[in-house]
Amino acid sequence: MKTRKIKIIIGSIVGTVLLLFVVLIVHIAIVTKNTHYDNATLQLGRIDFRQPIDSAQAKEINHQIRLIAGVGNTHFNIKDGILIYSVDTRKNTNQQVYEQLASKVPYRTELFKVTEEMTANGCPVTDKSTYTYAFTHAVKKIIN
Repeated sequence: MKTRKIKIIIGSIVGTVLLLFVVLIVHIAIVTKNTHYDNATLQLGRIDFRQPIDSAQAKEINHQIRLIAGVGNTHFNIKDGILIYSVDTRKNTNQQVYEQLASKVPYRTELFKVTEEMTANGCPVTDKSTYTYAFTHAVKKIIN
């Protein structure tokens, strides 16, 4: 009787681990599918707001930035006072978008600039020396 319980417990654990592994593989397949973005012309920008912004002000700021040529997706993190947006560099630069938005809205803002240290400590999935990169790359290779 005890060996049967042990077999059931071990079988349940192995089944759970396999199920989670399959979920991980499916997740990697979905997030790494070949979506074409022209990386040479699409950039992300970030503007930090140096004063509290409420949801109505955030909606107005989002509206104003979307009116600027080349700006695509936007997201305003109200809690942290951060506006993230994508910009097509064939139409505008991050600096130009920042200047245009700053002239349209009466808030204290600052354009976020990435430092060399931040670049060096980037995403672990893009660091080729990590196991995360190796595993993700192997799964992507198998799927494609």
